[in-house]
Amino acid sequence: MKSLTIEKGGSRVWPYIQIARVDHWFKNVFMFLGVVVALFSQPSLFAWTSLPPILLGLLATCLVASSNYVLNELLDGPRDRLHPEKRHRPVPSGLVEPMLAYVEWIALGLLGMWLAWQLNGPFAATAASLWLMGVLYNVPPVRTKEWPYLDVLSESINNPIRLLLGWFVLIPEKIPPVSLVLAYWMVGAFFMAVKRYAEYRHIGDKKTAAAYRHSFVYYTEDRLLLSLFFYAAASALFGGIFLTRYHIELILFVPLAAGMLTYYLMIGLRPNSPVQHPERLYREGYFMAYLVLCMAVFVLLLFTDIPTLRDWFGAETPALWTIGGK
Repeated sequence: MKSLTIEKGGSRVWPYIQIARVDHWFKNVFMFLGVVVALFSQPSLFAWTSLPPILLGLLATCLVASSNYVLNELLDGPRDRLHPEKRHRPVPSGLVEPMLAYVEWIALGLLGMWLAWQLNGPFAATAASLWLMGVLYNVPPVRTKEWPYLDVLSESINNPIRLLLGWFVLIPEKIPPVSLVLAYWMVGAFFMAVKRYAEYRHIGDKKTAAAYRHSFVYYTEDRLLLSLFFYAAASALFGGIFLTRYHIELILFVPLAAGMLTYYLMIGLRPNSPVQHPERLYREGYFMAYLVLCMAVFVLLLFTDIPTLRDWFGAETPALWTIGGK
């Protein structure tokens, strides 16, 4: 009888864990770029003493993100019932008590903010902006997720916010290069637009798609594809400004970066594409291996000095520091 009670209690708790989307915490790896660029900017931070604030900042970010996920699940529940797969989620399935879920939303947000405040003011303010964007994205009458293009831009802005969180956890007294922040935003917009494109194709019916997500009233496959081109071009332009201004050696990363965007789009073009559920992309073994390769090469080039490249491209800014350099 006791084990049965525990099992029932666990089954009641599990839906609330599900709507916090702990399996989506991997997205906070986007903080990694901010941390790496901070270490590049101030080599003295490359020490074991930097690890505790990084881990605390990661935990705070995960909790704030989960607060946003809970709100998203709650407010999307009625429309999720119209989606062929999302209708099985805890909220549209009736497994979640809305009042308890709202308490969970507030509790996760407050705990995340409190941890963020333990680090420093800029980090806490940026964590608050991450939470605020979740409110603007989900809550009427603003609810940016219902507006074409703004839905993509307002969700993908979480990418540069995470970059800032990774930076501020180590360097709270100044901001990272704006060109990099904008490039990161546009890359995130590209990924999000591919997700929208895959969702639109998977639903396959204009009326059903529009009932599920209001922005699909305006979207077509052609319009989504054109937006993909815009986001990719914008990310390349802003990224080019960053690498020529701060570290010309990163120009060798350009082919890999272009390949990553192309590879992701190729996955997005598949029927019932897995990009509809980014948390499941780990199953794409070759893509994940390529992504790890890209990250490794980026970090390696960031700390590599190739004077010949500066001569060829007329770059005047030397490498700030290199692996093994003084």
